[in-house]
Amino acid sequence: MGTSDRIVEAAQGILVAEGSAAVTMRRVADVVGVTAMAIYKHFANREALLEAVAQRTFGELAATWGARVPEGDWDDRAFGLMGDFLDFALGTPHLYAFLMTERREQARQFPEGFQGGGSPAFSPVVELIAEGMRLGLLRQDDPLEVTLVITSSTQGLVQLYLGGRIALSETEFRALCTRTIRRILHGIQA
Repeated sequence: MGTSDRIVEAAQGILVAEGSAAVTMRRVADVVGVTAMAIYKHFANREALLEAVAQRTFGELAATWGARVPEGDWDDRAFGLMGDFLDFALGTPHLYAFLMTERREQARQFPEGFQGGGSPAFSPVVELIAEGMRLGLLRQDDPLEVTLVITSSTQGLVQLYLGGRIALSETEFRALCTRTIRRILHGIQA
């Protein structure tokens, strides 16, 4: 593993454990075993390093998204994707917040950044929604916007849960998410 990769891995580790505010050039340098100034040979600034962490994480998510239920009926795959998302959001809440809710200069913006496979995490859901429309399971509509409705609902629930506003166990919370998405899907079924 090259120095740049080691730097990104160290920054990602700090971020996962403590949040993005804890990622400093000096802290990352200490973990990697280089000077803080050496990091600037690889990354222009902290924001560039954090963007590299974001890109690495999105790549990792893209490689595993949908692995829970890679085949099978449409409904099983849809809820498998939701389970993958909840595993990520609840398992690494600091990383989730960094990618999904913190303001980042290079973050994708809807709709342009999410069209045509622009988002490794969002695109599999768009593809599944489009498939559901082709199969006649869902009403014809804009797959990108329908995906936004579904994912925003789950993300909103995650924000409330992580913020301590939903007093359920994780198992109960996951069941709430499933019921919520079922209600939404019931409303857009063909």
